[in-house]
Amino acid sequence: MVDMDFLKDIVKEIGNEYTQLASDIDETEGFVDTGSYIFNGLVSGSIFGGVSGNKITAIAGESSTGKTFFSLAVVKNFLDSNPDGYVLYFDTEAAVNKSLLKSRGVDLNRVVVINVVTIEEFRSKALKAIDIYLKKDTDERKPCMFVLDSLGMLSTEKEITDALNDKQVRDMTKSQLVKGAFRMLTLKLGQANVPLIVTNHTYDVIGAYVPTKEMGGGSGLKYAASTIIYLSKKKEKDGKEVIGNIIKAKTHKSRLSKENKTVEIRLYYDERGLDKYYGLLELGEIGGLWKNVAGRYEMNGKKIYAKQILAEPETYFTDEVMQALDEIAQKEFSYGEN
Repeated sequence: MVDMDFLKDIVKEIGNEYTQLASDIDETEGFVDTGSYIFNGLVSGSIFGGVSGNKITAIAGESSTGKTFFSLAVVKNFLDSNPDGYVLYFDTEAAVNKSLLKSRGVDLNRVVVINVVTIEEFRSKALKAIDIYLKKDTDERKPCMFVLDSLGMLSTEKEITDALNDKQVRDMTKSQLVKGAFRMLTLKLGQANVPLIVTNHTYDVIGAYVPTKEMGGGSGLKYAASTIIYLSKKKEKDGKEVIGNIIKAKTHKSRLSKENKTVEIRLYYDERGLDKYYGLLELGEIGGLWKNVAGRYEMNGKKIYAKQILAEPETYFTDEVMQALDEIAQKEFSYGEN
């Protein structure tokens, strides 16, 4: 027979507010809607889900794949969905300024941009911010999200000191510092229910048997992130003008959905950000909800071009259709589904 009094005494004596019996653990998974139904499906297995609400999500890709613009689109949607929420944006490239945020439709009064140069500085400021957040009473904590853009540009204090002393040596402690920073942050973020989006660069692995991409910065982020998405892109034009990117997103690692799944999402260069409905037509076609005949989709007994459907999404993507699409997404992206 289990001595429940003993277990409760253990929790009381050696624990804190985050120590509890396994039977009391709340398994409710919180999500941050990214603003793209198809991307939500890719990372969570549901078009109504999103990235994890209290864990680390890494967005990786080569230079100019739109990682910053993608992150800002998620930030905009997070703030739009949470009128009392706010974002701490750790900027390592001095690339995020007032005009950029304004052009993306981001509420300037609810974003704090924090310039960081070293891994140690990011670790210290991020942990300090979470501690301030955790000191608030639970009912006073408003929705909050952290963004680090980007990990690859962070230096170390040793690297800077060596450069000032004109030492041409590689800092071998960098990957250990990254690992240590994320090790400390992972638990704190979970306790605070604060999501962290980290952008990072990828590079081609030399000597690989097949073309392979790898994420920079050592193994620290790979282990700490619950989700890692690789991005690649192609520009989208309206006539001769480039209006945005069609981004190919692939799950490299995911705790909630199948790995090595790929979707295409549309990212505009203006305040529209991520196209909410782009990719759903292809998802419906995969699930047999409709057919694509010579570029036109058979819906409601009519053959309609994709451009027309996406121009009036609410007309065609009814609640009933969205529910059917979510069931297809679960089969396509969730673990344990065929």
